[in-house]
Amino acid sequence: MTTVTFHSEGSRIVGFEVKGHSGYAPEGEDIVCAAITSAVRLTECAVNDVLGLEASVKVREKDASITLKLPNGLGQTNESTCQTLLAALMVHFVQLAEEYPDHISVLEV
Repeated sequence: MTTVTFHSEGSRIVGFEVKGHSGYAPEGEDIVCAAITSAVRLTECAVNDVLGLEASVKVREKDASITLKLPNGLGQTNESTCQTLLAALMVHFVQLAEEYPDHISVLEV
């Protein structure tokens, strides 16, 4: 199962961690894993490549995880954009969890 944990400080989503394989299908055929990976990559590209921010991204193949943490002091426009992106990512993952409850869980801490 893949566990997605969103980290918040007050009302601000500061980042997320995605950990584990969904186990829906064999590697290379797993649509749940593909949906998760694609959404994570899109969010990371939007934050770092399009907005030009320097969010911390750590990939750990050992435990099949990726962590993204937003930097502080983004300014009002970038902060608003990042919050929209992370909130949309959370909604996407919650909807996936509703459709595939044995393969993805979403937590908010």
